[in-house]
Amino acid sequence: MVLRLRIAVEGIVQGVGFRPFIFRLAAHHGIVGWVMNSGAGVVMEAEGDAGALAAFRSAIVSDAPPLAVIARIAIEEIAPQGDGSFVIGESGEGAGTVRVAPDGDVCPDCLRELFDPSDRRYRYPFINCTNCGPRYSLVTAVPYDRSNTTMARFPLCDACRSEYEDPMDRRFHAQPVACPDCGPTLRLVDASGAGLPGDPVDQTVELLTEGKIVAIKGLGGYHLAVDAANDAAVAELRRRKHRDEKPFAVMARDMEAVARFALVDSVEARLLTGPEHPIVLLRKRPSTILSGRVAPANGYIGTMLPYTPLHHLLLEERFAALVMTSGNLSDEPISYRDDEAVERLSAIADAFLVHDREIRTRIDDSVIRVFRGSPLFLRRSRGYVPREVRLPVEIPPVLAVGAELKGALCLTRGDRAFPSQHIGDLKNDTTLTSLAATAEHLQALLEIRPQLVAHDLHPDYLSTGYAEGIAGLPRVAVQHHHAHLASCMADNGLDGSVIGVIFDGTGLGTDGTVWGGEFLVGGYDGFRRAAHFRQVPLPGGDAAVREPYRMALAYLHDAFGADFFEQPVPWLTEVGDEDRSLFLRMLERRINSPLTSSCGRLFDAVAAMVGLRRTVSYEGQAAIELEGQAEESATGRAYPFAVLSRQGAIEVDYRLMIRALMEDLAVQVSLPEMARAFHNTVAASVVDVCRKVRSETGLDRIVLSGGVFQNRLLCEESCRLLEAEGFRVFTHRLVPPNDGGVALGQAVIAGVAHRVPRSDKGE
Repeated sequence: MVLRLRIAVEGIVQGVGFRPFIFRLAAHHGIVGWVMNSGAGVVMEAEGDAGALAAFRSAIVSDAPPLAVIARIAIEEIAPQGDGSFVIGESGEGAGTVRVAPDGDVCPDCLRELFDPSDRRYRYPFINCTNCGPRYSLVTAVPYDRSNTTMARFPLCDACRSEYEDPMDRRFHAQPVACPDCGPTLRLVDASGAGLPGDPVDQTVELLTEGKIVAIKGLGGYHLAVDAANDAAVAELRRRKHRDEKPFAVMARDMEAVARFALVDSVEARLLTGPEHPIVLLRKRPSTILSGRVAPANGYIGTMLPYTPLHHLLLEERFAALVMTSGNLSDEPISYRDDEAVERLSAIADAFLVHDREIRTRIDDSVIRVFRGSPLFLRRSRGYVPREVRLPVEIPPVLAVGAELKGALCLTRGDRAFPSQHIGDLKNDTTLTSLAATAEHLQALLEIRPQLVAHDLHPDYLSTGYAEGIAGLPRVAVQHHHAHLASCMADNGLDGSVIGVIFDGTGLGTDGTVWGGEFLVGGYDGFRRAAHFRQVPLPGGDAAVREPYRMALAYLHDAFGADFFEQPVPWLTEVGDEDRSLFLRMLERRINSPLTSSCGRLFDAVAAMVGLRRTVSYEGQAAIELEGQAEESATGRAYPFAVLSRQGAIEVDYRLMIRALMEDLAVQVSLPEMARAFHNTVAASVVDVCRKVRSETGLDRIVLSGGVFQNRLLCEESCRLLEAEGFRVFTHRLVPPNDGGVALGQAVIAGVAHRVPRSDKGE
């Protein structure tokens, strides 16, 4: 029985070899008809016997090209037409909703050619095909054609054009296709920009072997690279970059090389070797040949595999791993333009490995850790953007601009959200300019015209100022922790109301105080603050974030009053009489000490009390190191705490815990046991509060969000205890729990508030 189907496929299906894939699939199954690009994706008509069509339909999903992401397939049966063959058409009509593919790593076929002396692209650092290579980082406009990429300035030679026009070739319509005769070229230059002699790759390897620092241009920006096994080179990179302790990421040649310095499970291996090639946090081996300065005082090491041909050439034979850290100055986005990179990084890098393929959109590496057998984003960027997140509701087009830290924005269209790449902490004009450029580019690329803009409630954030400067669009201010709640809901396709456990460092509350240890009840259309941590002063305001000892003083004062300097915290004896009087006045009179319920600051306080970290050199350092200590203990004990009702809300009071912790310090309980008991206490308090909220509301769905839930130990223990109590627990899957995911929540909240209600007639 001969049937004919019209099949429309939406998603990332253009520029990824989808039409030639369909062409070959049709030939394999004896199908006739046609396939072409449409404004919405790819559309085809397929005719053949019922069995062949069934197999053809199934293979469209199961055997799709590596970079393709199928969002939706619509199939309708139509009348057979008796075509004599299957052909590829150029284009057709559609709704203008094409998605651009993220950047991908080097496919196995290209990798084989890269190291094949008989291949014309042997050791060519820009080899690619429809199954791999740059996409989002070089697209300048839609539709996705070579003329709308930064490859437009490189006309194809006859050999490349023949491949490009052959539907049976894997380079058919591969827009970045090139070879040594017609494509981009490499150069090695010194810190002044002057060219250096010799083969650029070989000379770069020599410099790295000698312990030099080289800035290397990648897919979405520059990395600063050194030999990760050279302790002096890593130390010099830290000195020049003014990065005292924050861990560096490393790149290793293959999984065999990774296994020499890190422990890798099957999920982590799958992430490392997938087409996205993110940085994955791996547990360090007890002994390693890598420098201890790569990730000091940290049990994990951020690891990635080579994802460009150039990386493979550099790592071919000499290095156990290379440090590959973002090429930027402190608090600035990654450098991606050649002149800018040489200017900004010349005081750090000894040389620059550059090329003349322009990067249109800067994009940093994605960072993931595995949580309960699934990936958890810490930073969502290269390899994943601009993939969509499907929403449980349809909303008008929204631009959401995020918060201050971990800057990222989000655009929506219908029931789809498009989170941007990681942009950086919005603390200077350079990062703000990057945010604005990203917003403009994504709107053009996705063909979205926002009808409103969403931003954080905090009036002093640069992102808020940017939103206020957008003329002609209504603005929606969204409370920070409500955005976290909505983000996790949207991430999991939830609607209705939930209990939101939102733990982070800072967020302006509706009462004007600094929130961060919050239990919210609500959904996209609103929330109420059902419970929170007991508030304590934040001595010195932002200074307390950089100096955790200040939070230790605040919690000790809260637990013991004016006698808190008598507690057995070793460094308290080093605080002079004048400083003691100063801090006591600050705490008692609330001088430059706003109130906070922040969970992040509680972690800082405990880290300082146990002598782990009095000051920090990067965000979250104290909490990360406290978690590392806790993982060294298996104790199941927890400290006491109180859950009280105050003024219609539940308050979590940790003063009993602080007093018990002081008793442990006095008898010299081990640091790992105290750290683990603290984690157990916070997890136990989460369950206690959620039980009380459930008894009041009947809600049993819980979302966990906020930067504190990057802490694997706390998150796993909280989930375990909550699930044992019959709660349904949801954590993040597609966007980070930290502020990198806030824009998604802002967008949905604002969009739901501005939905146009439909009449019963659907008008």
